[in-house]
Amino acid sequence: MKTKIFLVRHGETIDNARQIMQGQTQGELNEKGREQALQVAARLAEEQIDAVIASDLHRAVQTAEYIAQPHHLEVNTTALLRERDWGSFTGRFIPGLKGEVWPDDIESEEALLLRARAFLLYITATYPGKKVVAVGHGIFNKAVLAVYAKCPMREVQRMMNAEVRILTASAESTASAAVTAALAAPATMASAKGSSAATGSATAE
Repeated sequence: MKTKIFLVRHGETIDNARQIMQGQTQGELNEKGREQALQVAARLAEEQIDAVIASDLHRAVQTAEYIAQPHHLEVNTTALLRERDWGSFTGRFIPGLKGEVWPDDIESEEALLLRARAFLLYITATYPGKKVVAVGHGIFNKAVLAVYAKCPMREVQRMMNAEVRILTASAESTASAAVTAALAAPATMASAKGSSAATGSATAE
């Protein structure tokens, strides 16, 4: 049975606006981010949502709570949905990172894709045939879309704050998706492709 996933990026945060690398810090929605979360909640209010899942980082939970309220659902969290661990770059001013050598403590793209695949397996196995909202982060959501579309992350258009993309997947189809294919194969989902910068570029997520 296929699971319909409404993949959401959290609303704008204080550090997004300041261009600070948040990584796996908690983050806090700013006024614009709260308004964005309310808009997503209104958009999804008429959908028959069965579950709302969020990264266990505060900015994602905040966004998910707005979405869950019209459906009278609790927000379940999972560390699988956390943003990429930016290691020593965490807390830095993003424009100031240009040209710097990446430290060894940044989560690798391979590890990120493996975690994205594990997330899809978890969602499709736990909620077969259900409609699920999943609130994550810019770079991690990009990895999820790359695994889903079997394309390199650099071919996935970056999600904006509070953007929603819809995926339909089963545990069987996800289990058969190799990470090597996600790194090397051409994209198969047009809506997941774009002209965004390579995944190596640091952005305020």
